[in-house]
Parts: sequence; structure tokens; C-alpha cells
Amino acid sequence: MKPVPVTTPFHCLRAMTLQETHLEINLKALAHNYSVLRSRLQPQTSFLAVVKAFSYGHEAAVVAQKLEALGVNYFGVAYAPEGSNLRHHDIQTPILLLHPLPGHFESIVAHRLEPSLYSLDLITQLITYLEQRNIEDFPVHLKFNSGLNRLGLSLKDIPDVLERLAQTKSVRVVSVFSHLAASEDPKEDAFSRNQINRFEAFYEGVTLGLNHKPFRHILNTSGIFNYPEAQYNMVRSGIGLYGYGNDTQFDALLQPVARLITIITQIHHLDPGASVGYNRGHQTNQAMTTATLAIGHADGISRLYGQGKGWVLIHGQKAPIVGNVCMDMIMVDVTNIPCQNGDQAIVLGPELPASSLAESAGTISYELLTSLSQRIKRVVIDS
Repeated sequence: MKPVPVTTPFHCLRAMTLQETHLEINLKALAHNYSVLRSRLQPQTSFLAVVKAFSYGHEAAVVAQKLEALGVNYFGVAYAPEGSNLRHHDIQTPILLLHPLPGHFESIVAHRLEPSLYSLDLITQLITYLEQRNIEDFPVHLKFNSGLNRLGLSLKDIPDVLERLAQTKSVRVVSVFSHLAASEDPKEDAFSRNQINRFEAFYEGVTLGLNHKPFRHILNTSGIFNYPEAQYNMVRSGIGLYGYGNDTQFDALLQPVARLITIITQIHHLDPGASVGYNRGHQTNQAMTTATLAIGHADGISRLYGQGKGWVLIHGQKAPIVGNVCMDMIMVDVTNIPCQNGDQAIVLGPELPASSLAESAGTISYELLTSLSQRIKRVVIDS
């Protein structure tokens, strides 16, 4: 495996003060989170690290290289180009492709990606593609719809699935899996347990018709914490690796991997009756000092966070967003915060978790993190 280049924009010392918006990616925190999640598992349980969507807005190749060195057993991506990118960065670990598309079959085969087969139609299309090219024993995973109703085979599909598999040598079923819909919600415990029971029935039905027993997995991050008895042969974790456990008690065990930092570019001293931003989104009723920051909705800080719903930290103090978020800038209230041009503002990080900021705007950490624009410089810290 090639090392990550120790050059900007991917590596900088913490002491370096960048005069631009940047996202610090702390690989030490990533390793900590992996260790915490691993500690919840039996020694023989495998671990799939979900690195789709640029590793939840982080940096997929860098994150995957670190996790591969730590010993993860599988990676999970949504679409074939994400898996191809990992292979181009010398990732050798098996990659489960969660949402394969027929138009990507060539890339799937070329880059040794292992597709999730979630419908009879997809199974037929893939088998036809492989047989036309005389490809045998290609690794695939059967996805069961246990109640999320997004993707997946049903119990009634089992006979047809087994018939099609029996008629070909082109594929080999590596695993059978499903996805919990509400594993973080105690009020949905009965629903989650019913999903697990339905999954076990599907697995039993499938394996009765195969000449081997594939491994199985259903737990996501919250499932690891809340349903350890269903860890089976492997678990899958995405958001937990990046520092969020969907519950305050689990968040306390984890460390946010990303810290988003921007800078003050101008300060305005406003009189009562002044307005701030597009559509006069805020009008002052008393004297106010605002700071303009070099980040906006093009960077992933949605307009949802405007009108005081979101905030940043400047010198450790809370500075609410004033008015509407602009494409490339936000304005924040620094009336009682001594600061100047060039000072840094923390948009999210250990001091201001993405979960807290997202909740203030009625959304979730997943959306905030995965919305972070690729134009933001990534700075990797591994010490």
C-alpha cells in the first residue's frame, strides 16, 4: 500500500494557521473510534467500514488507507466509481458495492467490486453479463428487505433466487445481509427485533438451497451498540467511525474526526435599523458587530442554518449566524466577542459536534457531513 503523500493539501501540522477554509481530518480520532466499535464485538466478528460519499464528507482514500492498516475486513461504498477510486489508491481489501447499477458492470468486474444483489431483475442482468464473458465464481452479496423498504429481496423471492443461482456458475454468494431501519430508536425496539427475526428466516431459507453457508450481517453503527447479540459474522459501521453514535451516551465514547475551520474576512459595526445579507435577512434593533466568514451554502453550510439556527465558535464563544446564508459567505454576530480579520472560526468539530449543529436546524449529522463541498481543502492529521 502506498503511503499518503505528506504534502499539502492533505497533510499539515496542527500548528500551521491556514488563512482559508479547511477541514482537518484527524486519523488518530478515526483509529480511536474504530477501537471503540471493535471492542463491542466478538474477536471473530468481521468489520465492514462504510466509506461511501467521500467517507461521509471526509476523504475516502485517506480514511480507507488508515482503516486498511488498522485491519478492517471489508469496505462498503454506494456506487461503483467510489469503489474504483479506492482501487486506484491501492486499496486491496474487499469492497461491498451497496447499490450496483447495470451500467457499471464493466467497472465492477474490472475493479473487483462485490455487488449487492437486491432484486431478481438485477440478478438476471448480472448473470447474463458474466456468462457472456465466461466469468465464473464472481463474488456477490444477497440483500434482503427486512422492513426498510428501500432495496432488497423478499421472502417470497427465495425460490426464484435459488433457481437462478442453481442454473449458473457465474456467481458465488459471499454473504446475505439486511439493513435495520431504526436501530438508534428505543421506541422502535420491537420493529428492529422483528427485522432481525425476518432476516434470520430469509437466511435460513436461502442457505437451505445453497451448497455452502455464506456469512451474514445486519448491524449498523447503532445496531452495534444496541443489538450486539445480532452481530453474526460481520457488522457495518459508517457514522460511528467518524465520531457520532446517534445517542449522547455513545457520542461520549467517540471522537469527531473532522474539524471544519474558516476565517474572518471582514468586520462590520452596524447601527440600529441596518440590515444584513440577502433579502435583508436580518435587521438590527440595536448596535451590532458582525463578522463575515469565508464559507457558505456552496461549501455545505445550508440555508437551513441561517437566521440564528446555526452558529460557529470564535475564541471559544458562540457566534450565531445572522440573516441568510450566502453561497460563499456567512455573517455571524460577534458583538460581544473580541476578534479581528484573519481570526479563525470553528464551524464543526470536537468543540462543536456536527450532531449538535445539525439538530439546531432540524437535520442530522449525516446530512451535514456529507454536504461538505469538495472545494474545501482537506488537511490530514495523523499524530
